[in-house]
Amino acid sequence: MSGSLSSLKVLDFTTLLPGPFGAMILADWGAEVVRIESPTRPDMVRMLPPMDDGVSACHGFLNRSKKSLALDLKRPDAVAVVKRLVKDYDIVVEQFRPGVMDRLGVGYEVLKEANPGLIFCSITGYGQTGPYKQRAGHDLNYLSIAGVAGYNGRKDGGPAPVNVQIADVAGGSYHSVMAILAAVIHRQQTGEGQHLDISMTDAAFSMHALTAPPALVGGVEPRLEETQLNGGSFYDCYETSDGRWLSVAGLEPQFFAQFCQAIGHPEWSSKGLALNPDIQGPLKQDIAAVMKTRTLAEWVEVFSPLDACVEPVLSFSEACEHPHIVERELLVDVPTAGGGSQRQLASPVKFSATPPRYDFTGVQLGAHTDEVLLGAGFSEEEIAGLRKSGATM
Repeated sequence: MSGSLSSLKVLDFTTLLPGPFGAMILADWGAEVVRIESPTRPDMVRMLPPMDDGVSACHGFLNRSKKSLALDLKRPDAVAVVKRLVKDYDIVVEQFRPGVMDRLGVGYEVLKEANPGLIFCSITGYGQTGPYKQRAGHDLNYLSIAGVAGYNGRKDGGPAPVNVQIADVAGGSYHSVMAILAAVIHRQQTGEGQHLDISMTDAAFSMHALTAPPALVGGVEPRLEETQLNGGSFYDCYETSDGRWLSVAGLEPQFFAQFCQAIGHPEWSSKGLALNPDIQGPLKQDIAAVMKTRTLAEWVEVFSPLDACVEPVLSFSEACEHPHIVERELLVDVPTAGGGSQRQLASPVKFSATPPRYDFTGVQLGAHTDEVLLGAGFSEEEIAGLRKSGATM
């Protein structure tokens, strides 16, 4: 099986997390992805420990199945290579600040002259326009500007960083994939390519799915521990007697009733406490006191046969061994360049006809330079000339 996107060819100019993760999704689903990376300014992810056979494990994951082409875009010969390559590619993904690709001579307007059907996806923190377009930032900054961080955390501790990169991955990576595939369908119908402007801040702002409507229509400002889903209700995590934690999320009456019955307080469900905002504080204190009477294992045994929306809070290592994760095959062994394999997260999407592919882990910088250029029609003499000029390594 070659994958759902086997007809697409992608040039990936991105570094760090958002762009590489998005391009990896395209590669998992069958697209041919060539990663273009500077030999003089390597991606910082390459330096993140631990190393596996000389390659960062994070790099090995984020860049699996991608061919690596080393090009120094500050060299005119390298720019000429990109202009020649792009004629045979469908998609360009880049993650520089606005205007950088233009200054390097490989911006959208230039490249679409060589390929009018080109889909050119730009991923940035704040977008191609607006007062913050040139401002530096990271995931936490984007979530802060977007109002997401403002009600994430505890009242007694203030806003807190989120443990996974929501703006980077849910905002930059997944939104870029969605936009690219929408643009592919548009091109199939019209033959027209286009420039996609993906702002991680904009994407994060769009995720206020259940808090924006009350705020915009009713003036209900979401605050720390004041919404139903951020600690303002019994929907929360509770400590057990052995210092572990249990998530309790049965907001619906039928789930809450089962929960109350299981913990020995069926009378709580009959009073409609689950939906009463005025009683949430005392209710949480009562639940916390009950949860403290048993160990996590004991509570898991109580709730395992019930449909009460109660689950243990697992560590990452424990999650890897959970029967659901195992049965769904969410970990995969991917071949490495050294002949071994590396354990990685698998694609979470199940295709009945075109399963994801995992060709190899991310490779050393420039590992496929000759292969890519020869495949694009460059002669060995031309490649040697590129090396001599410093355009490649």
